[in-house]
Amino acid sequence: MVSRVSVPRIVVTGSGSLARSVCYSLATELTTPATVSILARAGGKAAELAFVASVRARVSERAVVFYGRGVDFADLDGVLGELAPDLVVHCVSHQSPWERGTAPSAWTELLRMTGFGLTLPLQAELLIDVAESLRRVAPDCLLINACFPDAVNPVAHALGFPVFCGIGNISTISAAIAATLDWKDHRSLHLLAHHLHLHAPADTADEARVWCENVERDDVRALLAGMRSTARAELNQIGGHAAARLIDSLLTGGTTDTHVPSPLGLPGGYPVRIRDRSIELRLPKGIDAEAAIAWNQRMALLDGVVVDGGQVRFAPSVGEHVPEFAEPFPVTEIRYACARLLALRERLREVAP
Repeated sequence: MVSRVSVPRIVVTGSGSLARSVCYSLATELTTPATVSILARAGGKAAELAFVASVRARVSERAVVFYGRGVDFADLDGVLGELAPDLVVHCVSHQSPWERGTAPSAWTELLRMTGFGLTLPLQAELLIDVAESLRRVAPDCLLINACFPDAVNPVAHALGFPVFCGIGNISTISAAIAATLDWKDHRSLHLLAHHLHLHAPADTADEARVWCENVERDDVRALLAGMRSTARAELNQIGGHAAARLIDSLLTGGTTDTHVPSPLGLPGGYPVRIRDRSIELRLPKGIDAEAAIAWNQRMALLDGVVVDGGQVRFAPSVGEHVPEFAEPFPVTEIRYACARLLALRERLREVAP
């Protein structure tokens, strides 16, 4: 339970679709008073989000107050030291998941051919900025990551930054399945699922896995049809809402059986039990942690990147199109890889798909 301050202090980084969903749901779902500071590169957007969320909290009669401010993510020590957060929800990266639909180019075509995993360095760098700053000024703060957590959190853990868990992805998938099945007992629902499974994999053998009362189902593709036919931006409304419920449990010290991406820095998504500030796997009968991790690593490769043993290894398709990433590299070079990808993206954005 968070007890260091009388009113818990939450920081949300970013002002995009998922950050908005998290904040709007915090405004209506938090059962304890709290302050929420929204930090974004665009101060105006942060202020706008804070205003709407504050009004939603007032209408919902929740004692949650929101503030917005613009920040430089390369220089966070001052603002995070001032705010002294108990919990940070990180929702900002260098790469938007919507670019393929809003601004198609040779860059988005490259991502289509290689898999979303190629964006790992672009997703990871700003999280590392936040984690490094928290280590210096708020070392007891819980850090939750929304940016490709299935692969980014393992990078952070390998670098010595213990991100608590992710949000989105399997959280959204499990919520959609529970709603489709009208399944109310979350303790008896178990999924293994990766970011990859937001879309249907090419081979049905690579589908997400679902157990109800320890019986594995064979109709997962049908169960996820409604979710997969929904626009990704709309799905953020589910992921953000699930995140707010998770945060409320963390702040109040409740016990929650749920699903999250990358708990404990593991690759992919798992069923978990969260109690106070601890998190543990709660796998279905017959599946141990080693088997669950191995399965998620296989899905990670299909998504374009595997993080294992402090090494980043892109799928062979990445090496075919971007030869400099054909060989694995240590997580300590993630900033260098990010700079190389930003330069490549700048060039390819000028070329039609």
